[in-house]
Amino acid sequence: MLKRFIWSWIGNGVGLFLASLLIPGVDYQNRLIILLIASLIFGVVNALIRPLVVIISLPAIVLTLGIFTLIVNALMLWITTKIYPPFQLHSIWAAIGAVIIVWLANYCIDLFILKEEQV
Repeated sequence: MLKRFIWSWIGNGVGLFLASLLIPGVDYQNRLIILLIASLIFGVVNALIRPLVVIISLPAIVLTLGIFTLIVNALMLWITTKIYPPFQLHSIWAAIGAVIIVWLANYCIDLFILKEEQV
């Protein structure tokens, strides 16, 4: 379980780094420590707060066939910016784009690294 959390943290960090390169509204002040702390906080927020928000927003998720989950994930990233102000998102579109990139980074880690360990 700890190994999975560490890989998730790495995926969040890589995803947030790539998002800051590709999306103009994602800012970590070009300091690696800010990015590492933000990705750790994002992982903790996803682990603790996201399940409750998903349960509360389940009707909207069902009505939109799961697309509302993207908004929930963007909200989790916004909460991360409120907990840790050095990491900033300048718009909702930056948050949504960053969440998509973080999801892709975590998906690739899960696909290529964690699946190989299970085999």
